[in-house]
Amino acid sequence: MTLIGEVFFWVLGATAVLSGAAVFWVNSMARATYALAISFVAVGLQLLLLDQAYLGVITILMMVMEMAVMAVYMVMFMGMNPALMPMSMVHDKRLSLVTALVTFALLAAGILLTPWPSGRPAPTEDVTVALGMALMESKMLAMIVLSPVMVATIVAGVSLSLHRGRYDRYGDDLERAAADDPQPGGVGR
Repeated sequence: MTLIGEVFFWVLGATAVLSGAAVFWVNSMARATYALAISFVAVGLQLLLLDQAYLGVITILMMVMEMAVMAVYMVMFMGMNPALMPMSMVHDKRLSLVTALVTFALLAAGILLTPWPSGRPAPTEDVTVALGMALMESKMLAMIVLSPVMVATIVAGVSLSLHRGRYDRYGDDLERAAADDPQPGGVGR
């Protein structure tokens, strides 16, 4: 990796950590969703910098699609713009803080105290293809089926979140305009 690539990698790492932490700093579900999406996109870009094209692209695509579905369902079920509704993303703050610190200490101790192997086996010719085949070979049919289902979910969520149907608004607007027009002949003259 070049010096510019290394700098970009560390900038993306800082972006991922800060936007991940921002999920708990912001005061609305929509902002938390966008912060989480930024965090995962930064991680996906880091994977691309490490020449892991398959994992990087899959991470970015899955997280962006997941956040889009989450935003649609927030609007659909909450019935208002969730970006405007202040709320705390952290409940039971003391217990959450203690749990986070203990988890961090355990993970850091595991990393520092684990006897890591000194040598490593030679990788296969194309690591990305081998990993992609290991992950997706038996699941490709499921992914092909899930993609249109996710698109249908987004369309259905948007349709259900409208308080009126697709064609209702045009008829109501014309009837209202005709009722408000004092001239004989109505709308469209």
